[in-house]
Amino acid sequence: MRRFFTVGGRRLSYLDFGGSGAPLLALHGHYNEASAFTPLAEALSPQWRVIALDQRGHGASDRAESYERDDYVADVAAFHRHLEVGPAVVLGHSLGGVNAYQYASRHADRVTALIVEDIGAVVDSDWSFTTALPRRAPSRDALASALGTAAPYLECSFRQSKDGWGFSFDIDDTVASQKALNGDHWTDWTSVTCPTLLIRGTRSDELAATHAREMIVRRAGQAHLVELPAGHVVHHDAQAQFAAAVSAFLSEPHKML
Repeated sequence: MRRFFTVGGRRLSYLDFGGSGAPLLALHGHYNEASAFTPLAEALSPQWRVIALDQRGHGASDRAESYERDDYVADVAAFHRHLEVGPAVVLGHSLGGVNAYQYASRHADRVTALIVEDIGAVVDSDWSFTTALPRRAPSRDALASALGTAAPYLECSFRQSKDGWGFSFDIDDTVASQKALNGDHWTDWTSVTCPTLLIRGTRSDELAATHAREMIVRRAGQAHLVELPAGHVVHHDAQAQFAAAVSAFLSEPHKML
């Protein structure tokens, strides 16, 4: 069910997949929105109630003037308070992964376990793909055709407007967000105290195998690495295996460490 709440004068949207299970808060990456977690929510039900946020500037949430690190983390904190579900598991992909571990670092009493999908403690990505995205296309098929092999990863964000088809995110806002995401976030990563699962795609162009292993070493005894045959968007490329890895970790997070 889609719901809304207001923070700082802006309206944020989220999808509550429902059920009586324990809450799991999910944070998507750039180019995506809450609906990207629909398959995971179905796979984890009924043991887990997935609640996924449309982060600022994405999906049905309002655009913002700023996309800095503290802005995203404050949104997650406001989202969690609004839900009134108590301490919860937090999962995040890419942009959402950094938001998730920074939230867990700064609000340790609110996060019982952490799942980070294919993003590092140091982020150094470029935005050339973003600036090359088509601003408008005459039809949904034309937009998908212009995106080529990237279309399946972005299709949940396709939107029709009066002047054609585009995205539920703004391209310029995304560039600003990506610039703000880059940097050294080791302090936040190593400050996390809850059990943590890091999931990496073996074909990832974002998280190198050596960096992923260093992340585990620096959190010795607290974090576990799973690598799946996938690119950067592991939950899309290896849907069933991703859900199985998440489910196994959630069943007994301490035993996986």
